[in-house]
Amino acid sequence: MPKAVAGPEIERLIQLLARLPGLGPRSARRAALHLIKKREQLMAPLTDALEVAHERITVCGTCGNIDSQNPCTVCTDVKRDPAVIVVVADVADLWALERAGAVNARYHVLGGTLSPLDGIGPQDLTIDSLVTRAHDPAVKEVILALNATVDGQTTAHYITDLLQNADVAVTRLAHGVPVGGELDYLDEGTLSAAIRQRTAM
Repeated sequence: MPKAVAGPEIERLIQLLARLPGLGPRSARRAALHLIKKREQLMAPLTDALEVAHERITVCGTCGNIDSQNPCTVCTDVKRDPAVIVVVADVADLWALERAGAVNARYHVLGGTLSPLDGIGPQDLTIDSLVTRAHDPAVKEVILALNATVDGQTTAHYITDLLQNADVAVTRLAHGVPVGGELDYLDEGTLSAAIRQRTAM
């Protein structure tokens, strides 16, 4: 075990930073050192931001997004199309779609995907509230924007079955060749999906 090179306060900062995704022990040390060197410009504002986030961040009661208000900014945006609900597994997926600017709809965050091996069943996700929202007469389409994994596709099929009685079109994201992708580098599953979901030119 390496020797401590700083006091317990700094070591604790490093340990906490190392828990963040994408940061290992070495990266956490570099980040901690940078924060300490830039105490006034970075550490003080970061501390304030973390305190505010700890006090005010909440989960939207409508869609499951994370925001400082409830309902969230997305749900209260009157410019969004109330006829379309985009279903995602996690808030990170919602944020990714928003960065892409690909859709101007409402969202529904499931909180994960069905995974019997991990003990995650329908009762652990927000599927019931999605079904309730889908039965709203204003909703015309539900887009299943779930990962192309076994768990993601299992969840998509499960939700599709539950929405058979709702008067909505259930669609999903296309799977296939990425923009800028070369066929020679793609796996067989991706190529098969691309062929099956081909579209007219």
